[in-house]
Amino acid sequence: MSGPDAETAAVHALAVRIAREAGALQRARYETELEIASKSRPIDLVTEVDRACEALIVEMLRRERPGDDLLAEEGGLHADTGARWRWIVDPLDGTVNFAHGYPCFCVSIGVERDGERRVGVVYDPLRDELFEAVRGGGARRNGRAIRVSSEDRVQRALLATGFAYDVHDSPEDNLDRLARAVKRAGGVRRDGSAAIDLCYVACGRFDGYWELKLHPWDVAAGILIVEEAGGRVTDLAGGPAPATGREILASNGVLHEDLLALLG
Repeated sequence: MSGPDAETAAVHALAVRIAREAGALQRARYETELEIASKSRPIDLVTEVDRACEALIVEMLRRERPGDDLLAEEGGLHADTGARWRWIVDPLDGTVNFAHGYPCFCVSIGVERDGERRVGVVYDPLRDELFEAVRGGGARRNGRAIRVSSEDRVQRALLATGFAYDVHDSPEDNLDRLARAVKRAGGVRRDGSAAIDLCYVACGRFDGYWELKLHPWDVAAGILIVEEAGGRVTDLAGGPAPATGREILASNGVLHEDLLALLG
């Protein structure tokens, strides 16, 4: 397997460096006094650490790759010039967890070239786990290759899911799928970070993960990491996973059709 071209390798190295720097900021501010505000819903939180991490990422990208486009959660569309490279960033995925001192959050950076996912980096600063993938090059955790699980029975599978911020007032609340999964699967977890859930599928900790109403920055890195680890990612009808994150099912591949039947 040949390695990435020089520019892809440079983008990958920069994404890793940015993720580690933003993660160090999160680690330094974890369990300190925070300014917390709400966005779309009372449970849709943002802290000054989200904004500080995004500012750090934007500054580094403007300095080192000023011609690239950037889509980031807190600032929305920072640049949309039609550049070949586009960075899709969640500066702090798992803000509700972070704000409550629950130790499950990360930095997520996905990078596209000409609309195709090329690089994915997710960094969990508390566990010091760096998940990364370059298209065609496999997936790694802290430098070591990872693969999805080989579990072939839903009854033994450990699944993960999550709930959108409009869960209090939307009839499309994912609770029906959760009930079916709880009755059929070996177990179901809800940890509150889509990027980490996807990485846990990639390294075999979870056998499958589904969620609705996500956003591009939630899934841009994780989809590539799962695919490069040998997994499969689709929408809940079995079609290509929307880049918007509107709905997603990720699995080890072996279980995918059974999970589509259960959740679709």
